[in-house]
Amino acid sequence: MSALTADNGIVTVPTQRTVDQAADTLASLIEAKNIVLFVRIDFAADAQRAGLAMAPSQLLVFGNPRAGTPLMQVVPSVALDLPLKVLVWQDGDGRAWLSYNATSYLQARHGAPAELMKAIDGIGALVQAAAAD
Repeated sequence: MSALTADNGIVTVPTQRTVDQAADTLASLIEAKNIVLFVRIDFAADAQRAGLAMAPSQLLVFGNPRAGTPLMQVVPSVALDLPLKVLVWQDGDGRAWLSYNATSYLQARHGAPAELMKAIDGIGALVQAAAAD
């Protein structure tokens, strides 16, 4: 399984799981690592409540204050992109994907020191594990 990175810094990883399964797996992995899952937004359910239809799509927002705080102290603008987020979504063909901002993109966007980015670089491994069969 390969990850695709577009020029806009978004990494998108395919999965054979459904959106619910991948989001559940990611949430479990986050919690197992004692990372705070701040919120899980089900966009499709919200759309349905508003009388609209939308393909399955969930956003998980999570982080560890011990990792993010030092980064935000040095580069306050990085708070625009923290806590970390993963979008789990379904395309028009019914295939599920997990997308997130590449830490290299965040580093370049905010001019953050590389050594501080290491604290949040584990997002790729979490996404790969959630996408795996």
